[in-house]
Amino acid sequence: MRRKKTPAQSSASAITPALVMCLYVVNSAPNSLLAIANLAAICKEFLKDNYKLEVVDVLEQPLRALADGIVVTPSLAKLSPSPAANIVGNLSDKSGVMRALGISGYAP
Repeated sequence: MRRKKTPAQSSASAITPALVMCLYVVNSAPNSLLAIANLAAICKEFLKDNYKLEVVDVLEQPLRALADGIVVTPSLAKLSPSPAANIVGNLSDKSGVMRALGISGYAP
């Protein structure tokens, strides 16, 4: 006997995994503020609500940044889904950030 797919089963298979990222910044440094704004724009346009972002101020949590291997800010770490990626800088290269995060649908 075959089972019919219920709407919940169908939609669950179509859901893509959320993008999990961590952005390391220095307080209100100009490049850090720019990185936050650039990433926010990318998330709003392409990811909607399908992401989780943690922002870590390395001045407030220096041991955390050191443990995570962060020596330059701003730095963005893509944690999941695999493959992991790290991007250093103010994230103004939109196509490069999109490529590193595995986001398609952008043509400069």
